[in-house]
Amino acid sequence: MGEVANPKAGDELHEHNLAGGVGVGGGAVAGAALGAVGGPVGMAAGAAIGSIAGGMVGKGAGHLVNPQEEDAYWRNSFQGQSYYTPGFSYDDYSPAYALGYNNTGRFNSYDQAEPQMASEWDRVKGHSRLSWDQAKLASRAAWNRVERAIPGDSDRDGR
Repeated sequence: MGEVANPKAGDELHEHNLAGGVGVGGGAVAGAALGAVGGPVGMAAGAAIGSIAGGMVGKGAGHLVNPQEEDAYWRNSFQGQSYYTPGFSYDDYSPAYALGYNNTGRFNSYDQAEPQMASEWDRVKGHSRLSWDQAKLASRAAWNRVERAIPGDSDRDGR
């Protein structure tokens, strides 16, 4: 999330947020569709308003996850989690956490994301010794931590 799109030498990378661009485009399309009821003028106004609103939502979601902060949080707290298995290291859990916090912007709910993350696990786990059944508990915890930072209950799971 929060990827840099089309960077150039000397650019401030934080100003090139892909989530903001996606939000702008999605908001413009939605605003134009809703504004079409008012004719061409309504459609143009709807697109403009939708792009602004969508850009703010997209940029907010893109900046919501800071992988370095998430990594530091989980590195310091993984052993205190109920699913932690003694003898496993942070290197075992780290890829599962990353799957969780990096996918919150791609899917509407964890239940929707879980099959995709399960299929990605063998490719992204590196040297982790966790099975997907073990890793999914950590990915869910990371997902929930990000979701709690979003106002409201974005995936409507009550967390």
